[in-house]
Amino acid sequence: MKITEDDLASDDVETLLGEHLDDMAKHSPPESIHALDLSALRAPDVTFWVVRDNTGQLLGCGALKELDKTHGELKSMRTSSAHRRKGVASAILSHLIQEAASRSYTRLSLETGSGDAFDPAHALYERFGFRFCGPFAKYVEDPFSRFMTLEL
Repeated sequence: MKITEDDLASDDVETLLGEHLDDMAKHSPPESIHALDLSALRAPDVTFWVVRDNTGQLLGCGALKELDKTHGELKSMRTSSAHRRKGVASAILSHLIQEAASRSYTRLSLETGSGDAFDPAHALYERFGFRFCGPFAKYVEDPFSRFMTLEL
């Protein structure tokens, strides 16, 4: 697996992010979906990475949004449905945590869904040391959202 920063210009990335947004819509009401679309992922405070195999096939993606000089937020963590349970999510999450540390962030947070469909994500984040917390940044309490944070 190779992880590289990406400009969100390729069709396969657009397809994967569309899959991500569609999946969020299946499990959360519209007002509780906080996934970023392509234009929001191109914002100057967001850096986006892709995971590809040695043939160039897209395996997954993830982004890091700077909330302030010491606090980052994970965004758009997604593994292609054809490549789940192969270590892709762990690889991108490790990369994002290392990147946050290299930026001297002291805290890394995320928002994710609250239903059963999100249990594998919760377990992944907990394995990496994230703990459940209250809303951060501009988020508010929402029964369809779970918030997690990692002190770096």
